[in-house]
Amino acid sequence: MAEYNNSSEALPQIDALDKKILSLITQNARIPFLEVARACNVSGAAIHQRVQRLINLGVIKGSEFIINPNKVGYMTCAYMGIFLKSASLFDEVVAAMKAIPQIVECHYTTGKYAIFIKIYAHSNEHMKYILHDKLQAIPGISSTETIISLEESFKRQIPVDE
Repeated sequence: MAEYNNSSEALPQIDALDKKILSLITQNARIPFLEVARACNVSGAAIHQRVQRLINLGVIKGSEFIINPNKVGYMTCAYMGIFLKSASLFDEVVAAMKAIPQIVECHYTTGKYAIFIKIYAHSNEHMKYILHDKLQAIPGISSTETIISLEESFKRQIPVDE
């Protein structure tokens, strides 16, 4: 695990224009900069510079096309809480889980579980295979608890207060 850095790094300065830009592009990542510029009453070049600045500051982590898992054959979504044999095995376990492409999220958590993951599988049988033959075979994992998602009701970006 990375060493803790106690520096009190200041948050990037984000003004009202930045917030308006973020609000527009998180609603539609493919919106043309000229359309954003019109909505913000500034030039296209200003929008381009602002977006580049927000990327450089790490406020914007990137853009992506989002694949609908069901449309490519992943019909089962589950969340799993993972118990470790020892907290010191965290980095080793996470590195091993990165080799399992069906694990799409991994969080280091407080509370009942040491790690909480989101995983997709083609079917319940495929989920059982991933769980039994891949996940539980990772040294350092003592046990898991699986929660099957019946439906993703909604998913959204964090709001940017204007």
